[in-house]
Amino acid sequence: MKKANYVLQNIATGARFEDTGWILDDPNMPNVSLIRAIYEKKQLHLKSEDHGFYIFADWLPITRMLKGSSAPVTYKSEKLAKYLGCPNLYITFNGFWPEREAAMSTCSFKETEAYSVCARMTDAMKKVLVVASAGNTARAFAKVCSDNNIPLLLCVPEDNLNALWFEKPVNDCVKLIAAEKGGDYFDAIHLGNIAVKSDKFFAEGGAKNIARRDGMGTTTLSATTFIGEIPDYYFQSVGSGTGAIAAWEANLRLIEDGRFGNKTMQLMTSQNHPFLPMYDAWRADSRVLLPLDDNTAREQAQIIEAKVLSNRKPPYGIAGGLFDALKATNGTVLSVNNKELRNAMALFETLEGNDIHPASGVALASLIKEAQRRSIDKEKIIMLNITGGGDHRFKKGKKLFYLKPDIVFPIEHDEEEVLKQIENLF
Repeated sequence: MKKANYVLQNIATGARFEDTGWILDDPNMPNVSLIRAIYEKKQLHLKSEDHGFYIFADWLPITRMLKGSSAPVTYKSEKLAKYLGCPNLYITFNGFWPEREAAMSTCSFKETEAYSVCARMTDAMKKVLVVASAGNTARAFAKVCSDNNIPLLLCVPEDNLNALWFEKPVNDCVKLIAAEKGGDYFDAIHLGNIAVKSDKFFAEGGAKNIARRDGMGTTTLSATTFIGEIPDYYFQSVGSGTGAIAAWEANLRLIEDGRFGNKTMQLMTSQNHPFLPMYDAWRADSRVLLPLDDNTAREQAQIIEAKVLSNRKPPYGIAGGLFDALKATNGTVLSVNNKELRNAMALFETLEGNDIHPASGVALASLIKEAQRRSIDKEKIIMLNITGGGDHRFKKGKKLFYLKPDIVFPIEHDEEEVLKQIENLF
């Protein structure tokens, strides 16, 4: 195994240490703080475009490059910018849009996570990767693992299985389990936590995995290298907040680079009403999420149209998490309802010319509201992270294949029996 091009750092203490494998925590202080990659190369030098997503390899914690990847695409908006009165609006598009040279076949920026996380793995890792998802992340990891023959266990709510569509059948190395109807993302995470009690499996790690965050941070690298300077505002919807944390960390690296200015982007994050755990905590200036009954949370998750934003246990309060990112960037959490996100989706398709996901509609709707309220300086550089889109364009004329669950587990279950059944899948 080649020497890593980075060291790890405990964000809370500043302590640095080597990455000796699949490290998700500071071994001396587990679960206290996120850890961060500190790269040897302080200046980012883009590789040629034929590297796909790995054009940003200088700032990715990878041991190899996998086939089939695509990078986020940034362009300067004209029609939407004019409509909003924001002349310096830049859109970073993650999805399928051939006219813009955007070629993510899962139509989601979750590909940036999957191509980074799976490329962090080494050939010596023989266990099965476990990923819990509300939908888009599962589709991205299934594609990457299927194409590259990487064993994978996916855990998804049964209500979200319609998100698991593919242009070709998925390799048998990918297995799917589901939490029964009425369950949510947290129930899927719970199934994943049961699986990793077995020596056969290992956890992907979510926000704790530096590869996931630095993969997502490539959206900010795309925007900044295209614009030539760090944006003033960063708009994105949040379920876990990991993408916004990643944007903040990429921002810090870009400042250290020295060629793009020293601005700190204001993180303008948003959630889908009525599922608002981070919105409510932020409004209360609380590092700790406010109490929320499990059944109420599940009911709220059923109501929202942006299902991928339904994370009940996000990395909000942990050191280096979203609370710290918002404080460091003078950021905020906004709220958007289903009608507002639908209107924003329709507006984007009319003015910009492509369909976008509900989560992207949440981000755009929050930008529309802030622009109309004049809560932002409309002359400044705005980055709108469209985290998914182009489904209609990609699916047109194609026969789609849906991944079906190998096992559907009830919400109430015997954990030992669940573990036995999961182990028998591999």
